[in-house]
Amino acid sequence: MKVVVAGSSGLIGTALVAALRRDGHEVTRLVRRPANARDEFRWDPARADLDERALRGTDAVVNLCGAGIGRRRWNGSYKQELRDSRIVPTDVLASAAAAAGVQTLVNASGVHYYGGDSGDRIMTENSPAGTGFLAGLCRDWEAAAQPAAAAGVRTILLRSALVLARHGGMLGMLYPLYFLGLGGRLGSGRQYVPWISLDDEVGAILFALADDSLSGPVNMVGPAPVTNAEFTRAMGRALHRPTPLMVPAFALRMTVGEFAEEGILHGPRAIPTALEDAGYSFQHPTIGAALAATVARS
Repeated sequence: MKVVVAGSSGLIGTALVAALRRDGHEVTRLVRRPANARDEFRWDPARADLDERALRGTDAVVNLCGAGIGRRRWNGSYKQELRDSRIVPTDVLASAAAAAGVQTLVNASGVHYYGGDSGDRIMTENSPAGTGFLAGLCRDWEAAAQPAAAAGVRTILLRSALVLARHGGMLGMLYPLYFLGLGGRLGSGRQYVPWISLDDEVGAILFALADDSLSGPVNMVGPAPVTNAEFTRAMGRALHRPTPLMVPAFALRMTVGEFAEEGILHGPRAIPTALEDAGYSFQHPTIGAALAATVARS
């Protein structure tokens, strides 16, 4: 296939581009700086500026754009940046994909579409949207992809969980603490932590690109949900380190603000129904296997 990737320099994008090329696909990367390689096209989504040649003859577009949810303490301006960095590029690419006759649009979203107040209830792709800033962000993010779906483009919405990687994402920030034996549960530890290994995140995207039966929302989560306490114990076992500590909820709220409530102290118990029904086989089906593979790469 000929695949155009936006957000190719991030954790998932870097691994996906390498995997696509390894499998023999032709990859074009959309970049916001001046293009300096033969496989690059410059674009400016804020101005809806995308050279029509970038998508000419393209089979699929993968959009992974989005500023890091937990990169900074939330305030009004950063929450707007989180929205603009997702919704604006999605709107531009969805319209461009429809105009260019692209067959497939794979667009990022998040598992926090379901909110964080679902308790022990299982969340599948048919579950309703939750409440809160992140749920609203994901809902509007997915809505921005609808021009492509309305034009007949097979549109896949990746409701991704915490992607486990040693050198990136949330785990990359927490890894040094666990390595020093300073890891511990966060708050009560009873909240769910949706997770997926980087190998399975990339593997499931490749699977979705190739399987025409998949469309609509797809929960990009491991098949065995765990609570924060279970995640913490598994991390300790993977690193052979104790995890005796506990960070109180009030301390998290004081440290990282509003993000603590929606991104740390609550999480949905989501399962990958669409992937499993389509026949995807997880490389790391348990949190133990996923963390062991992640640590082994360090």
